[in-house]
Amino acid sequence: MNNQQTTQGVISIVALLCLVVGWFDLFSPDINILLSRRVFYVLIGISFFLQAPFMTTKNFMYAMYAAAGLCIVGALFPVDWKISGIKTLGLLGGIILSFSNRPNYRK
Repeated sequence: MNNQQTTQGVISIVALLCLVVGWFDLFSPDINILLSRRVFYVLIGISFFLQAPFMTTKNFMYAMYAAAGLCIVGALFPVDWKISGIKTLGLLGGIILSFSNRPNYRK
């Protein structure tokens, strides 16, 4: 479990770096788009894929796999296609599932 969390953390940090690079236009427009609109979503999808087996219920697990798939597949579509927006849907779904899966520590 700890190795999986470390891997997921590294992937998430690299994904955020890709997003930041794209936002601040540190490279050519083509590279910025590649990093912030493609590589970012692929890395987040991989992170969701790694997280899916550790979800508390099978329904959450399958939903997390679906969110990972939407991120990755959406990132592979041409940027100007409207259907490429499914990557954002996958991102939001994965984030919601991640927060929903957290243990409740109320006393």
